Amino acid sequence: MFASTASKNAPFIDIPVGIALALSNAIIDTVRDPLLVLDEDQRITAASRSFYQIFKLAGQDLRGQVLFDIDGGQWNIPELRELLQTIAKDQETIEGYEVDREFPVIGRRTMLLNVRKVYYEKGTHSSVLLAFEDVTDRRGIERQLEEMMREKDMLLEEMQHRVANSLQIIASILLIKARTVQSEETRLQLEDAHQRVLSVAAVQKHLHDTGAGKQVDVSTYLSRLCETLAQSMIGGSRPITLKVVADAGTVASHEAVSIGLIVTELVMNALKHAFPGEKPDAAILVTYKVADTDWKLTISDNGVGKPDLSASQKKGGLGTSLVQSLAKQLDAQVAIASDSHGTAVSITHATFKSAPAAARTQ
Repeated sequence: MFASTASKNAPFIDIPVGIALALSNAIIDTVRDPLLVLDEDQRITAASRSFYQIFKLAGQDLRGQVLFDIDGGQWNIPELRELLQTIAKDQETIEGYEVDREFPVIGRRTMLLNVRKVYYEKGTHSSVLLAFEDVTDRRGIERQLEEMMREKDMLLEEMQHRVANSLQIIASILLIKARTVQSEETRLQLEDAHQRVLSVAAVQKHLHDTGAGKQVDVSTYLSRLCETLAQSMIGGSRPITLKVVADAGTVASHEAVSIGLIVTELVMNALKHAFPGEKPDAAILVTYKVADTDWKLTISDNGVGKPDLSASQKKGGLGTSLVQSLAKQLDAQVAIASDSHGTAVSITHATFKSAPAAARTQ
């Protein structure tokens, strides 16, 4: 009689019984994870050395014993019985079946059970290979990581809440100071600082609503940001429209911070300088165009423009420096175009993977 451990439909290789038995026992003892070989009645025909060691059964001989009876019945587990019954009904393989169990000797363990049915020559009988993968430590680490992530989210939520409150307090103090100073120049500077703090608060609020560490949908983000800017800086006192036209696309949250601050700064500049008098069709347009890995952000208005653009660029106030610095963080270039029909400031990010965005997004 010759034995084979091939699958049911695979070709058989004739191996003398003695050699096959010695080889199979050697293989079983070499496996690092606990392994049992069961007959059709769930009796143990072989057990790996690692099974004896891990489950503290050294010195015992488990061969011939029913699995559910060994070691005081600690393996009499309903999930395991169900698993072996499933295998008995001609299902040949079950992998990664997780069992969590309190064992009297080794304590609570989490095991992944892998079961495979083995057929022998002429199909007269079969055996079952039952392997145990101990994932207790892995599951413990996963639980710790989940707990750490929850704690991180709670701390981040608290920090963002405190930042928002602090920004509002600073903005209020600046506004109070602006109303009490005698110098007109100082008052204007304090009001300007007040608006900038509010802009940072608006960016922070919208990113907080998006969720930390997530990809930010640019179209939704810019629309909500500009709605806030319009409510706080335009209101119903001035006939100026602020519109957003944006392609679909997402950016990382740290990139969204820079984009949001750029938009806020340039919208503020347009509101301050583009419309010195009333203009019935006064409008500011924010556009975001995407082409492959390239993108172009443009803030334009139909105001009075800058009569001496080169001089204003050379002067380079705080707002200009801020936009240039933020664009550098985004690996983008700033371009300004202005005439009597208005001003347009473009921030273009172009990569080597595709043609320059400026050529396609005009």
